Amino acid sequence: MDCTKVNERFKQVVLPNNDTVVRRMMADTQITPPATVRENWQANKTTIRERNAYMFQNELMCDVHFLVGSKNCAQRVPAHKYVLATGSSVFYAMFYGELAENRSEIEIPDVEPQAFVTLLKYLYCDEIDLTADSVLSTLYASKKYIVPHLARACVCFLETSLSARNACIFLSQSRLFEEPELTQRCWEVIDAQAEEALKSDGFCDIDHTTLVSVLSRETLNAKESVIFEAASLWAEAECSRQDLKPTPDNKRKVLGKSLYLVRIPAMPIDDFANEVATSGLLTLEETTKIFLHFTARIKPQIDFCSKPRVGLKPRRVHRFQSSAYRSNQWRYRGRTDSIQFAVDKRIFIAGYGLYGSSSGGHDYKVQIELKRSGKILGQRHTQFFSDGSSNTFPVLFEHPLQIEPDAYYTASVILDGNELSYFGQEGLTEVSCCDVTFQFQCSTESTNGTGVQGGQIPEMIFYA
Repeated sequence: MDCTKVNERFKQVVLPNNDTVVRRMMADTQITPPATVRENWQANKTTIRERNAYMFQNELMCDVHFLVGSKNCAQRVPAHKYVLATGSSVFYAMFYGELAENRSEIEIPDVEPQAFVTLLKYLYCDEIDLTADSVLSTLYASKKYIVPHLARACVCFLETSLSARNACIFLSQSRLFEEPELTQRCWEVIDAQAEEALKSDGFCDIDHTTLVSVLSRETLNAKESVIFEAASLWAEAECSRQDLKPTPDNKRKVLGKSLYLVRIPAMPIDDFANEVATSGLLTLEETTKIFLHFTARIKPQIDFCSKPRVGLKPRRVHRFQSSAYRSNQWRYRGRTDSIQFAVDKRIFIAGYGLYGSSSGGHDYKVQIELKRSGKILGQRHTQFFSDGSSNTFPVLFEHPLQIEPDAYYTASVILDGNELSYFGQEGLTEVSCCDVTFQFQCSTESTNGTGVQGGQIPEMIFYA
């Protein structure tokens, strides 16, 4: 496995032809360049960790050096065989095994210097210092030298920083590094936030195998036209990587049979006519057959699947045991109904179920909002029709929003329409749905009377 190639798509790294980078990284990790040793450091350093760090800092008793990075810009890093061997079975075999290295300088061309220093910092001091720029290369280094705790920390770092923006590229890397838990988390994000993930820059950087797995996914929550556009943009990027002009013929060539994984006949005919038929990616025969598939009584045989994707089934958690209405409430005059909630598992909020008019059918204008610690995560202005029943009416965000466990979020709505509405009562502070437990508490942002015991926002609509 070539880590330089693995990380190239995630972050371009430029290394100078001297020791500047290593010295700067040592400074960042509280390890400074060599210095003259005049103090009784053995007595002054009270822990093994401090003494190890001091030896590394000053190159005391170093018995091996590594030339880390590609040949033309390798960085020289000092180390101690004993320390490395106690933390890695690979280093133990390298220095003390039957085929032990006798050289004082060892070349490591496939590991980035910053990742190697992070590995050494862990082996010397039990410290883990990860950044978004270095975590993938550090994961590679920890896998190469079999340091499982550091590898697990890298995976946890990736999981906590996972979002629709980077889920596809993380998926590609997790498959490469054989990390099934991270792979599963990536799929959760990609399924629930498919349109955002497919439109991200990272999607165009995935390898062809990962592209096929995404386009094959039955549970993608995305319009088929969005999936087709994403495949087209990936093909354009792949043409660039292969030094090909991004013509329709070349894009079709790099896509190969993966184009047939886009369920073109399952999209609305308007989307097909305006986006797919004019793209040049289909042959004239394919375009004609698909038009006939949409319009003709006798359907021609086509190579594309016409069955819509299943997608994810939205779940609803209801926090009230009953609903009611009275002639003097619930009224809407531009005030805010708000409630706080927390969950015990990572989920994706799609929107809210809201009560409507208690006096016949009415249209409502509504603003829905989701915050965490005062920061707006999502907001949408829309409208819905209430038929006058006590049912709840779904109002959705443009895209599902990721919710982390064990943190409180604030759900808010502002309604404009018929003032008299149904409202919930006998509210619950804790409700479980689909193995997810919701906890509710009152919000100081609520200015229209909604709280735990009663009011508006009876339902959370989510993907688990």
